[in-house]
Amino acid sequence: MDDTTSDAILGGRLTLRQPAKGHRAGSDAVLAAAAVPAKAGDLVADFGAGVGTIGLAVLARVPNVEALLVEMDVPTAALAEENAAANGLSERARVLAGDVARIGTGETSALAGTFDHVVSNPPFNPHSGRRPPDEATARARVAPGDLLEVWTRAAARLLKPGGSVTFVHRPDALSGVLQALEGRFGGINLRFVHAVAGAEAVRLLVQACKGSRAPLRVLPPFILNRPEGGFTAEAEAVHRDLAPLAMDGK
Repeated sequence: MDDTTSDAILGGRLTLRQPAKGHRAGSDAVLAAAAVPAKAGDLVADFGAGVGTIGLAVLARVPNVEALLVEMDVPTAALAEENAAANGLSERARVLAGDVARIGTGETSALAGTFDHVVSNPPFNPHSGRRPPDEATARARVAPGDLLEVWTRAAARLLKPGGSVTFVHRPDALSGVLQALEGRFGGINLRFVHAVAGAEAVRLLVQACKGSRAPLRVLPPFILNRPEGGFTAEAEAVHRDLAPLAMDGK
């Protein structure tokens, strides 16, 4: 793929080759990766992986974890594979160029029920809004109306009983997220992300457990920036020091 840049994230612990324009790695992906409760020996699937930011960030943070990076756009999937190799993670990361909706069926049916965690920064701009002229960027940013339902169904299919799913999304998509999780996931934990304390939420982190009947909880907000500028201590730890982002209220 032409017209790419090479960019360091996570305090230089991960370097990603990515398109110079269009959808690029940012805080959404970093926060989602930090929220995955992975431990050594776990299998993680990254839905709509793009150039591999979330999945590779999880591998950089947690030793002895393996990840499947699922990305429909073939050139972008090739960049994810290249990024895995460039960061010395090829043995722990597998890239699958395919449709999330079909994962765990047909030729990939053996994957069903084998994963501990699914994570995604899905396309979440409304389909009715302005569509980017570049098709790859549009796929990464614009969500078909049934995307949450389809991807949540795929996550349930891929996960072991008790496995977790983690999404980062728009706060105003909360009702749709809860509707998609209903009947498949419980123990839903919500954490709203704010640019600064006292401002409206800009993102929503959602984590749920397959088959759980635990009640929904709204956790304390995650604040990105200090009033005077720069990351808060918690955001700095996540973005620079690979700290986990607690989604269990502890």
